[in-house]
This record gives sequence, C-alpha cells and structure tokens, in this order.
Amino acid sequence: MFEAALVNLYTADIEAAVGFYRNLLGFEETFRTPTEGVPEHVELRLGGFTIGLGTVEAARRVHGVNAEPGRPAMVLVVWTRDVDEAFEKLVAAGVPAVQAPHDAGNSNRNALLRDPDGNLVEIVSKVS
Repeated sequence: MFEAALVNLYTADIEAAVGFYRNLLGFEETFRTPTEGVPEHVELRLGGFTIGLGTVEAARRVHGVNAEPGRPAMVLVVWTRDVDEAFEKLVAAGVPAVQAPHDAGNSNRNALLRDPDGNLVEIVSKVS
C-alpha cells in the first residue's frame, strides 16, 4: 500500500536549515521546489533516511497548517563514528548545544543540539 516515507520539518529559514543538514551533517540534497529562487520544499538524504524541509509559509498556504518550528515534539537522531569530534565541529560552527557528549547506556554516547529552527538533533555513536 505505502511505498516510501520521510520526515518533514517546517522551517522559518529554509536556506539556513538546508545549510545545517547539508553542510554540517552531510545530508545530500535530492529534490527542491521551486528549482529557481528561494525554495519552499527541499528533500535531503543521508544513508537510507530522507528528511524534507518545508517553509512555514508553504505549510500555511498549501495545507492550512500553522507550523511552529523548534517545539521539542520530536528529535532527529543522526549516527556518527565519534560523537565528541562531531559535537566539537558543530559547536565550533555555531550550532547551539543543549547537552554535551555523555554515555547514555546501551553502549551509546550521545549529545544534543538544535538546528537553525530550534528542532532537537541528537548525535549518537557506539562506545568502543
């Protein structure tokens, strides 16, 4: 019945959000509309996971949704080989830190940050 899925985040600044996910987390852009000028929707892929970014204006106009980016109703989890190294690079790039790297049990080491809209982004690696 269903063929594919993605998580769509609404953003107040789509260019900043695309820059964060593409340039800092390594997602690859796979789709953009409109293709010229400032986009209203962009899809990015990392491994087998796709994330969509849509503007709050498009959410209101197209879907009648009053989107409020940054509410902690979800967290995007991104796996890395070295949480401490990734955390240092992201914080040095100006990404707001919520929680520094820490051992979280289950052989995981986690850290928590915020994307440009305030959405929670958790980076995780296995403890060797």
